[in-house]
Amino acid sequence: MAKLLQDKGHRIIPVYPRAEVVHGETGYKTLSEIPESVDVVDCFVNSTLVGKVVDEAIAIGAKAVWLQLDVIDNEAIARAQAAGLLTVMDRCPAIEYRARA
Repeated sequence: MAKLLQDKGHRIIPVYPRAEVVHGETGYKTLSEIPESVDVVDCFVNSTLVGKVVDEAIAIGAKAVWLQLDVIDNEAIARAQAAGLLTVMDRCPAIEYRARA
């Protein structure tokens, strides 16, 4: 997924506990460690864990959160919307790109 987004012209910044480099981009352990503004937080975590990620996205001032296919947390989405973030839930960017092609 990250490679597809890069190929479509988006910059990805990986966030993972091991802070690995992904497709040439430096990774960070948490969203709050990213030293620049973030437009969209694309959530690749289990539904039971995504609420915390959404709360971090709100805290860093992200503009949007995208919850991948089968990642569902209505309460987290409601918090994000109340904070003014754009939201997408239970959708895949790859499928969305292909549908528009």
